[in-house]
Amino acid sequence: MVRPYAIKGKKRKNRGEKYDKEEQEHEEQVEEEEREPAKQAAIEKPTEEVEGKKEEEGGEAGTDDLEGIPIAPSDKKNNKNGVIFVLEKASLEVAKVGKSFQLLNSDDHANFLRKNNKNPADYRPDITHQALLSILDSPVNKAGRLQAVYVRTEKGVLFEVKPHVRIPRTYKRFSGIMLQLLQKLNITAVGKREKLLRVIKNPVTNYFPVNSRKIGFSYSSDKLAKMRKYVDAVGDDGNLVFVVGAMAHGKIEVDYIDDFIAISGYPLSAAMCIARITEALADKWSIL
Repeated sequence: MVRPYAIKGKKRKNRGEKYDKEEQEHEEQVEEEEREPAKQAAIEKPTEEVEGKKEEEGGEAGTDDLEGIPIAPSDKKNNKNGVIFVLEKASLEVAKVGKSFQLLNSDDHANFLRKNNKNPADYRPDITHQALLSILDSPVNKAGRLQAVYVRTEKGVLFEVKPHVRIPRTYKRFSGIMLQLLQKLNITAVGKREKLLRVIKNPVTNYFPVNSRKIGFSYSSDKLAKMRKYVDAVGDDGNLVFVVGAMAHGKIEVDYIDDFIAISGYPLSAAMCIARITEALADKWSIL
């Protein structure tokens, strides 16, 4: 029977190509066998760079990559008496504006506040932001003499700020951190489980050292004092607790303060008041 013209048989491979392919596979196998001892040596004895990378990865293996804020370096070797700051009547209030929760402020939520019969001038979270930056950026804190910072809001929510926390420099980022704190009740360090900011129970006096002297500041006080002379007269036998108002106007009204003083003949912002306090303490403790 004659094979049809259109149907062709299977094309036979060239024998030369077959032998070339076998020879190439053999060479690759030899090269792989030569590289095997080098791979084994690298596995048994890794380089220092690889070991360092593994140690870094191993240090974080037991913890989750948590969202939070970074930690600022400070001198913690100092065991001497230190200072505690309390920011009273801080304007930090969260409300649902539109479809999301936001930290209320007079610039962005003036219409919302007026509709709810509230005075926009009372909502100044930027005062707390500036005050915290003034405290945490001071040489007194960097020298390890700052023991704690407490903030109590106008609504009575009390939270602690660790001295080695690095507060965001921009207000927008700070506002997001405060919003998260007031909703979740704590803020952790980046990549760690340490709580740098956390809501705690009232009253704030439960967290003061036994031998502490509580000093409040008010422009309306009859006792006008120069800050440098005042801290010198206090002495070094106890801890100092400075209570500063973090509101736009008015004065702090708390019953745990031992002494009310004014440090200027003019009204000062909370940040300026804190700057004068930390400068006087730095001179007293010879911190440059």
